[in-house]
Amino acid sequence: MTATTLWLIRHGETAWNAIGRMQGHTDIPLNETGLEQADLLGRQLQKDNAQAHFAALYVSDLARARQTAQPGSHAIGLAMELDPQLRERNYGIYEGLTREQIAEQYPEGFAHIKARTPDYQIPEGESLVQFSARTLDVLGRLANKHPDQQILVVAHGGILDCAYRAATGIGLEVPRGHALLNASINRLSFEDGHFRLLSWGDVAHLDPGILE
Repeated sequence: MTATTLWLIRHGETAWNAIGRMQGHTDIPLNETGLEQADLLGRQLQKDNAQAHFAALYVSDLARARQTAQPGSHAIGLAMELDPQLRERNYGIYEGLTREQIAEQYPEGFAHIKARTPDYQIPEGESLVQFSARTLDVLGRLANKHPDQQILVVAHGGILDCAYRAATGIGLEVPRGHALLNASINRLSFEDGHFRLLSWGDVAHLDPGILE
């Protein structure tokens, strides 16, 4: 069995990102900063493709991921293959709310969110256990289609988080100490059912002003 290299990319910034609203499955487009990030990302992927020779481009079907992937898709001549299993965690009744609003309106639920209770299922949404299982299943499935190749996956912060934890052995309940940056490039290998971290949080392709 040969390893697959996954280039995991978080979507660019949205208006809800900027003010801290839970997005989940809510279909929010990129804001102006996010569109600039997508263009800069596309230019970087065009350079990388000369050496990496990407075999496929898989993208969450939500608008913010599709808009982030579009410039790169055009630049390297790879069609976007949309997969709804690459969506962000379903935050159910909390979508559209800030953490402060959740704490005020749903204090018991917020306590579980803050504590990262793995099996706490958000009403009308997913638990961390369910979300992680979905994430690792889809990433493993896509990787197994491309042994000894490199693939691009444009998705969401939660998807990246689950992949990072799987690669490093960090439990779902452990507070996050790793970055999940908009339009960042994060690389993992997948072999024999196991993820391994290669590089993380690369935003060198973004202008410092845009990143701020």
